[in-house]
Amino acid sequence: MSGFAIAKMNRRAFCGAAGATALAAAVPTRADSTRTVGDGNVMQAHILTGNGEWTYRIVTGWGKLPHGTVFGGTHGAIAEDNAGHIYVSTQSETGVLVYGADGDLLKTIASGFPEVHSMVHADERGVEYLYCTVQKGTPAENWLFIKMKTDGTVVQKITAPPEAGFKAPNEWRLTAAVPGPEGSIFIANGYGDSRIFRFDSKGQFKASYGEKGHEEGQFDCSHGLAVDKRYDQPLLLVCDRENRRLCHFDFDGKFVRTVTTHLRRPCQVSFCGDFAVVSELEGRTTILDRDNVPVAFLGDNPHTDQWAKYDVDPGAIAAASFSASHGCFIDKDANIYISDWNKTGRVTKLTRLRS
Repeated sequence: MSGFAIAKMNRRAFCGAAGATALAAAVPTRADSTRTVGDGNVMQAHILTGNGEWTYRIVTGWGKLPHGTVFGGTHGAIAEDNAGHIYVSTQSETGVLVYGADGDLLKTIASGFPEVHSMVHADERGVEYLYCTVQKGTPAENWLFIKMKTDGTVVQKITAPPEAGFKAPNEWRLTAAVPGPEGSIFIANGYGDSRIFRFDSKGQFKASYGEKGHEEGQFDCSHGLAVDKRYDQPLLLVCDRENRRLCHFDFDGKFVRTVTTHLRRPCQVSFCGDFAVVSELEGRTTILDRDNVPVAFLGDNPHTDQWAKYDVDPGAIAAASFSASHGCFIDKDANIYISDWNKTGRVTKLTRLRS
């Protein structure tokens, strides 16, 4: 990494277990607390979560589906297009739901791919695309990468590259994909051997990085990928879920550093300026600052028996809590959208309170 400059991690001591415990005790999450505020002659009870400048209000009923439309499960992701429409993937032939910012369902797309696990928006020379990993698709096409336009038109597919040693279909169990420099595509085989793969813009295999394990530079479920542009040089950020940490790699596949540890099984990451929002499967969403130190915990669920449970009744989960935070996205106004890993389907919008 010659010439690489990065902000000094002057508070990385926090990332040890003792530091993480200290902040958790010092910063209350206030999950499911309420505040009554005046609005003219009307008094409104707000359901809040978070702390300090990262205090959020739960938008009750956002994303409610019309009669006859079902999530069929939410084991996926959330993205936004240039027009501000919100895309939420489902585990059914409903496909991908497209909402207005107000939470009204506008349409559905990609019904042929009923289990999109990850979804990242990209604008390429004025044309908008969604980079997606698919766990369940048509009978002939499962576990594949697709690049599609925002109307659902598929323009590219990538399956397991035999050059990387894949011999059986069930070895390729991809979980995440992001566009990289110069048209490259990075794909994580998180539910398989945990390696990360680089392809060129035409889908030709170029290289693989990492291996399954617990040492630095190894992964135990490379569940989520994101391009981290908070520093002088963009980096690939990996949610190393079962090792409970986030890791940086450069785009040549070189391990840079482990940046945060002791998370609750991180799934996906979304950025807003110098801050990163991390969905955690064990009932919480965390906001990290530029030093990758937690500054807020959202939806911290005190009921540990609900953590990472797929079959929890959404009605049994407190409004300001998460059971299995999986898909996450933060928009330019710092509104946050979370989809729980849930058999019935659960999506939550949080709006940031302004002082």
